[in-house]
Amino acid sequence: MSVVGHSRAALVPVLFWVFFGPLALVVGAHVSVFSDPALLTCGQENLQLTLPLGWEGNASFVLATWDTEGKAHALQNDSDCGLLVSGTPDGSRKVLVSYAGCYVYEWDGNYLILVGLEETDAAGQKVLHEQTLLRCPMELPALDAPSSSVCSAVPSQDRLLCASLPISQRDCEARGCCYDPRDRVKPCYFGNTVTAHCTPDGQFFIAVSRDVTLPPVALDSVQLASGHSAVCVPVMKNNVFVVYQFPLSACGTTFQVTGDQAIYENELVATRDVKTGSLGSITRDSVFRLHVRCSYSISGSSIPLSVQVFTLPPLPAVSQAGPLSLELRIASDGSYTSYYTDSDYPVVKTLRDPVYAEVKILQRTDPDLILVLHHCWATPSIDPQQQLQWPVLVDGCPYAGDNYQTQLMPMSFASRLLFPSHYQRFILYTFTFVDSTSEEKLSGLVYLHCSASVCHQSVQQSCTTTCPARARGKRSAKHPFQEGASHVSSKGPVIFLQGELRQ
Repeated sequence: MSVVGHSRAALVPVLFWVFFGPLALVVGAHVSVFSDPALLTCGQENLQLTLPLGWEGNASFVLATWDTEGKAHALQNDSDCGLLVSGTPDGSRKVLVSYAGCYVYEWDGNYLILVGLEETDAAGQKVLHEQTLLRCPMELPALDAPSSSVCSAVPSQDRLLCASLPISQRDCEARGCCYDPRDRVKPCYFGNTVTAHCTPDGQFFIAVSRDVTLPPVALDSVQLASGHSAVCVPVMKNNVFVVYQFPLSACGTTFQVTGDQAIYENELVATRDVKTGSLGSITRDSVFRLHVRCSYSISGSSIPLSVQVFTLPPLPAVSQAGPLSLELRIASDGSYTSYYTDSDYPVVKTLRDPVYAEVKILQRTDPDLILVLHHCWATPSIDPQQQLQWPVLVDGCPYAGDNYQTQLMPMSFASRLLFPSHYQRFILYTFTFVDSTSEEKLSGLVYLHCSASVCHQSVQQSCTTTCPARARGKRSAKHPFQEGASHVSSKGPVIFLQGELRQ
């Protein structure tokens, strides 16, 4: 590339004399307009300098830059030389400089531009007040551009800006963000995933969508694993995204040197809402852990960011064959017209998904028999009498201590069955067992059990169970294993996923 008639080789000595020499003229006691490295953004095709509010001081100050021939110019719009100055709604100014323009040198693997602040003194003479060399590496790490489905999943009203404007589509996508040229306000926005990168000035920048897990992660619960200072809180947030930006040296970041690389690592985690009963604890929240690693070469050149998202392995559930003439089946949907067969197991469900359960009497044809469910519960082992368990039904009614209460199905399906009183149906919502103290998931399997008995229509006692309204529910969990009742478990395993990445 030739710039203003000079070959690239001819520019090398000019850089030493034109750029590095005047740096000694900076007033030592003065705080530079350009001292904040966060004001410089290095893109794939251009650099962007942000001038904050009040930078001018007074009207006598003028920003200047020098072209590759060493001539000074006012820092103003110059489309022929690839320079654009624009204002923002908050009153700051942005200067966009093309690497291929007249004001950018190439040297030692960097793009260089010299900017200065000129002041007109009382005599009307221009005085160089300060001068600063800005540099951007020629080789910038680039993230993969999001897929169209990741971008289209974010409605316009939920979009958050991923980069300052103006920005080209190439620069936007190189940051791992979505670009929509039709959107004049937020053309560069976060996709429906995790977006993370390391800034040139040494900062983590991480955006998390609530839909990176299934079920969605609760954004209010997302936090840095170790950092709790004022700079370790979200910088942006709406009902779909949470965004963190913090220095590499802060918020519990770990640091190590491996070969010629300096590696910084941190983690975001999400806490979970744990419900605790008298016999066990469960959660329906996804397990979320985001591990972020920024790597730089010690020589100063950036190398690509490595981002990994982890969830804990799923906690499976397995059934036990019923010892008496009862069967516990799982329907494929709420119509109860089809059921999972032996070849369909294990059935995979995600946290909070409904499980359509049915218990029925086997090998009996007496229409006066009525199936009565007493208790249904889950345990993390094959032993239905294990002390650690979670109630699903208590005395035939939904357990009142659950925030996702089981639903009993009405007998509206009776006309479709030969012996409708031989059936009981209910809907429970999937969960995983966790330790009541540490709130960590427990290893092992999860089993579903029910205890039931048969009531005869001709006896004087009532064969129906009346459940109190949910708001008045006082039933507490008690050990469900009863003498004289029949016990049954589902015929195949159901795997309850703690959190499935939706990427």
